[in-house]
Amino acid sequence: MNYYPAKSRYQEMIYNRVGQSGLKLPAISLGLWNNFGEADVFSNQREMITRAFDLGITHFDLANNYGPPAGSAEENFGKILKKDLSSYRDELIISTKAGYKMWDGPYGDWGSKKYLVASLDQSLKRMGLDYVDIFYHHRPDPDTPLEETMLALDLIVRQGKALYVGLSNYNADETRQAAEILKALKTPFIIHQPPYSMFNRTFEDGLVDVLHDIGAGAIVYVPLAQGLLTDKYLKGIPKDSRAAKAHIPFLNKDDISEEKLVKIVELNDLAKQREQSLAQMALAWVLRQKVVTSALIGASRVNQIEDNVASLSKLNFSQTELDQIDRILAK
Repeated sequence: MNYYPAKSRYQEMIYNRVGQSGLKLPAISLGLWNNFGEADVFSNQREMITRAFDLGITHFDLANNYGPPAGSAEENFGKILKKDLSSYRDELIISTKAGYKMWDGPYGDWGSKKYLVASLDQSLKRMGLDYVDIFYHHRPDPDTPLEETMLALDLIVRQGKALYVGLSNYNADETRQAAEILKALKTPFIIHQPPYSMFNRTFEDGLVDVLHDIGAGAIVYVPLAQGLLTDKYLKGIPKDSRAAKAHIPFLNKDDISEEKLVKIVELNDLAKQREQSLAQMALAWVLRQKVVTSALIGASRVNQIEDNVASLSKLNFSQTELDQIDRILAK
């Protein structure tokens, strides 16, 4: 069946300016980190992406190593883009990244100019694109001079392969140093992608202030703490959850302590008082930060995307609610 996007797709979504740039992103963006690989059901991937666009999600975030296997998320997204969204390319923000291992040998990882330029060329081919809107360096490289990595990002923009550049997983000091180099080059560095959630607040330890000072925005990933800040774990660890799957990195059964489960239950009670799901409250909480342009969600089902977007109907917190959240998290 041919796909025709909803005519109402821009009526409810909120679009926020990225720092001091001219670009706006939807308050909720869709990441293809998980559930878009070779082993996942393609029809479900297509349904999630088209439904997201119907809801006003114009930003789709990828990386060279998303899958598994690495590269397959970009390939699948490219198929969906060609079949359903090619006519709407100018309505989309498509981003990708490089910085983790992608191929064997000394040139397939980290942050050299050789790796970054080659990786983006491969990503563009997999997605069938001439350019991406945002290209990120995925993580700092301790062995490559920062100037070389930033010069590679500058080159990529000048070659017309990316409109803007961003950084991910850089700390506050690294971000400030990189921003100074990019500013001198007049390279459009506008965005940072850090992890941020109620359970991971390192973003607040300096990086918020740096992004404010340099005029960049943030798109925060894992705002739901890999699903912990949802109703999924209120009654233990489901067999189909990320924590139960040994091949899913960054979250396992050992991460879910009794103390954390108690906090999840209390946060869920507060969300009910706000007439929200826990996931909706968690998304509203990260978006309360003025420097946060967008919350980057993942999904395995369409209804998760719908529930997440519904968080935008109630973004405000009273000081009493914020204090209560802090007390719960401090226990």
